[in-house]
Amino acid sequence: MSNSPLATGTITTRRRPIDSVEYAEENGNGKVNIGHHKHRRISSSVNSLLRPGRYLSRWIFGALILLMISTMFVKIILIHLFLRVNATTTSHHDFLQLPRHVMHAQNSEIWANLGSDKFYKCIDRSSIKIKDKSMSNGYILVHANGGLNQMRSGISDMVAVAKLMNASLVLPMLDHKSFWTDPSEFKDIFDWQHFGKSLEDDIEVLESLPPSVANIKPFVKAPVSWSKASYYSRDILKILKRRRVLEFTHTDSRLANNGIPDSIQKLRCHAMYEAIRFTEKIEQLGTKLVNRLKENGEPYIALHLRYEKDMLAFTGCNHNLTEKEAEDLQKLRYKTKHWKEKRINGTERRVLGLCPMTPREAAIFLEAMEYPSNTKICIVAGDTFGKNGLKALQERYPKVYYHSNLATEEELKPFMQRHNQLAALDYILALHADVFLYTYDGNMAKAVRGHRLFQGFWKTINPDKQNFVRLIDEMDNKKLSWKEFASQVRLLHVNRTGAPNVRAAANSPKQEENFYANPFPGCICLR
Repeated sequence: MSNSPLATGTITTRRRPIDSVEYAEENGNGKVNIGHHKHRRISSSVNSLLRPGRYLSRWIFGALILLMISTMFVKIILIHLFLRVNATTTSHHDFLQLPRHVMHAQNSEIWANLGSDKFYKCIDRSSIKIKDKSMSNGYILVHANGGLNQMRSGISDMVAVAKLMNASLVLPMLDHKSFWTDPSEFKDIFDWQHFGKSLEDDIEVLESLPPSVANIKPFVKAPVSWSKASYYSRDILKILKRRRVLEFTHTDSRLANNGIPDSIQKLRCHAMYEAIRFTEKIEQLGTKLVNRLKENGEPYIALHLRYEKDMLAFTGCNHNLTEKEAEDLQKLRYKTKHWKEKRINGTERRVLGLCPMTPREAAIFLEAMEYPSNTKICIVAGDTFGKNGLKALQERYPKVYYHSNLATEEELKPFMQRHNQLAALDYILALHADVFLYTYDGNMAKAVRGHRLFQGFWKTINPDKQNFVRLIDEMDNKKLSWKEFASQVRLLHVNRTGAPNVRAAANSPKQEENFYANPFPGCICLR
């Protein structure tokens, strides 16, 4: 008789002994051999399930059960994510955009500087170009006019003018009659001792006229705007030698942007970015405010909104304002005598990109540029005009700061009613921001932009407002979807974030790129 299992019929009873082994294992019996038998059973079962044939239907059924469970699990996760995002959104856009904020919350590209190792600061003058040790040709008194940054650039030009004429420069007098009527003097805002020490190799800086010329009546003159170096070294120098003391009534834009000797351009940068330093109390508080914003390593954007009453009145821009607010701006414009342009079409100005962005436009611009809603925004400008203020910005970006809510009341007390000193705090906050965005190309925007380029092309966004206004109007009129709008905004600004670009020249000085807004070439060189 055959010993084959088939012959003995044991095939019909194989499962029971194995079941008995499993039971015995649970009761602690047969420990040596049980593991081996159990492993053999499991392997056999798994192989049976994975092998088509007799177990095909069971295999298909198991796969369907697994698929159903996986699908339900994914669906639960998606519903949970939707509820979380939908509960926190404040955007007026649909849900499909929200993952964009989540995706880019840690996107380093939006914060990256565009500096290059190919460039470096180059403001050292050769020994041949330093101060002539011979006797000074005379003395210059200057009245720096305008706001803080207009005065800073004007004073830097006067340093260069003094060099061109080998003249001594008396500490400048500041403007007390501009819009803010700040009574601060030079020593209240700037470190005057550092100013003189930094420039001693180029010009002589004095606190006041020496007794030998104190009684001479100065020759009062407003220098010609955008003048070449020869205007001072030839024409004005003749007057200086004859009269000994000159008094310049204006300092703004009195030296050309281009066509100036290289050593003089370098001196302008040395004066603007190194010699003209704020007082210790301003520098210390400014540094504290920067550090408070950067707590925990968080980046921030300095937003020069410039949606202020004086600027809106000056430009004639009134988009999104009430009729009463527009009338108030017009009254201020007609009341201010030195503003020559009185009848202005604000709508035309805006379409040409000549108006400051509104708070809503600034918020939508930042959103299109993919800055997440938890980004810290520091407003480096005066009070926002209009009954709605910053509401439209804060709805999308709730983390909004100013020097007034970063500093304590006690810390700000010495600066109250000193608008130029408060502007100096804003300058420090703007200079050291991770990103600087300006919505109007005024004096502060030019000064901060140029300084950040000089420091190493720190990220600075210069909005193409003319095209941005066109795009936002098209989106508001349902001609563009948000996705199309945002994509076009980003494309417009690929090359407008502070990368090295040679200063643009033009036929007219007023149309040229300002020297202090872009000191390349002149103070930045290729290696």
